[in-house]
Amino acid sequence: MIEKMKTKIVCIETLDRTAEKNLNDLASLIKNGGTVVFPTETVYGLGADALNPQAIKKIFAAKGRPDDNPLIVHIADLNDVQRLVAEIPEKAKTLMKVFWPGPLTIIMEKAAVIPTEVTAGLNTVGVRFPDHPIAQAFIKTAGCPIAAPSANRSGRPSPTQGKHVLEDLDGRVDGIILSSDAELGLESTVIDMTIDPPVVLRPGDITLAELREVLGEVKVSTNVTENVIPEKVSSPGMKYTHYSPNGDLVVVKGTATEIREKIIKLLSNYKGKPMTIGVLASNETMADYQEGLIISLGSQSDPGEMAKNLFARLRTFDELGVEKIYAEDIPLNNETLALINRLYKAAGYTFI
Repeated sequence: MIEKMKTKIVCIETLDRTAEKNLNDLASLIKNGGTVVFPTETVYGLGADALNPQAIKKIFAAKGRPDDNPLIVHIADLNDVQRLVAEIPEKAKTLMKVFWPGPLTIIMEKAAVIPTEVTAGLNTVGVRFPDHPIAQAFIKTAGCPIAAPSANRSGRPSPTQGKHVLEDLDGRVDGIILSSDAELGLESTVIDMTIDPPVVLRPGDITLAELREVLGEVKVSTNVTENVIPEKVSSPGMKYTHYSPNGDLVVVKGTATEIREKIIKLLSNYKGKPMTIGVLASNETMADYQEGLIISLGSQSDPGEMAKNLFARLRTFDELGVEKIYAEDIPLNNETLALINRLYKAAGYTFI
């Protein structure tokens, strides 16, 4: 069990003089081998010096994360890539030019300077240049690449709001930088550039169509939408249970009419029982359900909004003590692939 520690907490919304002092204070924690939570455009990250094996171990301890799950290395200067990887493939250079800074993690062969603790013993490393001014300023102030998974307890929904970070990690890390809610709400797209054609291991805001427009042929790992666990996990988020709320989450499949009828019937089974039931619906379907705690993921016409809301909505069910959650399935397309990936993993691929 990790010993409870005093966590230094600061709030930074704009990069003014006060923010500069706070960043220096928390960057010193990183320099001294500590762990600090910081905001990014995707979700909050839990960071440590990517070149310090002992610091990296503290990330796994704070999260309760299995050490066979690799971490992503975050940078704030394109020149940093060269020393972190054995070589930069030409196609990877193209991706960096088009999508960095941004929510794209590129997997390449690692350089010797990257500790095996970061890569879970693999000879590859995922690198990302976040598109968030506070994240960039923090990494630059720390003066080192920062390895950072999402700043949640392992298996829980990733944190998109400061309060989520405090719920999970206050007292378990050295420092926390609180800021505005994450803009995107889902973790970065991860693409493996060590093979040809490249393979998307985890979908995100950078879509498959956008990647194909730049690279040509790009494949997608079967793990993205199916209950398939690779022998070696080369990207975060490939475990079959991940992002899960405390309640039992089930995805209800079928046509729109079938989903509605199934959920209404399922809800009727709990009438008069003390168990707390919830439905993860949409703006368009909320009114269809009269039983249970009904929460909207957003509008069906705005997949980006639904993706941004997913982890926060799952945590809302936890706050309300919901024990069973029925989630409407979402039609699969280029814009919803990342959302479906997270929803299915949060449900442990449990379907009705």
